[in-house]
Amino acid sequence: MHFLIRFAAVPTILIIDDEENLRKLLVRVIELEGYTVYQAGTVKDGLKVLSKESINVVVSDVKLPDGNGIELAGKIKREYPAAEIIVLTAYGSIEDGVRAMKNGAFDYLTKGEHQERIIPLLSKATEKALLQQKVQNLEARLHDKFGFTNILGESKALKHAVDLARKVSATDTNVLLLGETGTGKEVFAQAIHYESPRKTKSFVALNCSAFPKDLLESELFGHAEGAFTGASKAKKGYLEEAHEGTLFLDELGEMNIELQAKLLRVLETGEFYRVGESKSRHVNVRFIAATNRNLEQESESGQFRKDLYYRLSVFTVSLPSLRERKEDIPMFAAHFVEQFARKTNKPNPAISNDFLKALRHHPWKGNIRELKNVIERSVILSDTELDLTSLPVDFNVDDDSNIHSLAEVEKRHIKKMLAYAEGNKTQAAKLLGIGLTTLYQKIKDYHL
Repeated sequence: MHFLIRFAAVPTILIIDDEENLRKLLVRVIELEGYTVYQAGTVKDGLKVLSKESINVVVSDVKLPDGNGIELAGKIKREYPAAEIIVLTAYGSIEDGVRAMKNGAFDYLTKGEHQERIIPLLSKATEKALLQQKVQNLEARLHDKFGFTNILGESKALKHAVDLARKVSATDTNVLLLGETGTGKEVFAQAIHYESPRKTKSFVALNCSAFPKDLLESELFGHAEGAFTGASKAKKGYLEEAHEGTLFLDELGEMNIELQAKLLRVLETGEFYRVGESKSRHVNVRFIAATNRNLEQESESGQFRKDLYYRLSVFTVSLPSLRERKEDIPMFAAHFVEQFARKTNKPNPAISNDFLKALRHHPWKGNIRELKNVIERSVILSDTELDLTSLPVDFNVDDDSNIHSLAEVEKRHIKKMLAYAEGNKTQAAKLLGIGLTTLYQKIKDYHL
């Protein structure tokens, strides 16, 4: 399927008709209205124009030397869904027009009246085509921002997870994402949604650990007016907001057992009740859940509903920790350096080999989220290069090969203490146990 997303400054029309005199007359009439017009005498030549140009509306005769305009309408709508087609039928052949409409044509004109009706009809068809083009452009931008191409990494472990997620995205199956905190579970959930048939509908994310028990139920299902103190008006819950789209339930393991039973009902029947209402409501939602806990083990011990676990774990994707994909760390580092340099209006600093070695050696218990925070802080502190002195005070660097001299150790420690003291040299000198004059001399010597 072909998608031409670029916008033309002037609406573009393609005339396909083997009657040269009629075709040239139509071209002149339409060009006088300000349109850019292309022309072709055969199906083959018309498709060639479509493959090269961004065409808004096609005006095609039914009878062509190498094909049928009605069949052509169906082919164009399949391959260029943003384009609209107007079919020219033989005089009185309304049946051809109806068949063309069933094939996706915008409308049809019978020859003999087309010269009077063509311009108003082109105006309506162009308006619809441009609107559809804008929708496709938005979808493409969302795909680029949230699709699988947005997931960084070349490691085998990551590629396996992406491959599984990509396969399940084309279905409507519920998905359970497993992985440590900071491994990118919401990024994966967004990619699954934006590459699914539901991509034009809402993606709604709810962190189950962010709300206390009673409030979480209200946030998920909504509530009626007066359902509890402070409920001054009725409110939709996340479920209704995600109708026909995707609901991402992050940290699902934090949901209490009673609420799990109500969620199970939604998964089984699509029905739920707002808090304080006796009337059931219905939603059509795809669920993607995520957790850093072992729900299978907790379901065996009774801490998590076994039936809910089975409902949600039809398809599971395990996301690797950063420790399992250390070969991806340089790529992340370069990406985040560029991102935060742009954010802070600074030139991109270089990344020293020692800095990268330290990143690879670190345990990364907070995974990608922790790495992102470390890079942001390092970019703020550094001007031309990220080195060991750019790392946080508590950063774990146990690899002695990263430190080549006593002077480098001292320089690194002084820089950390200055950062810890937020630039207050008197306080930094006290922390270091040296005099203020000595500190100033070392700052000069080390170019800090």
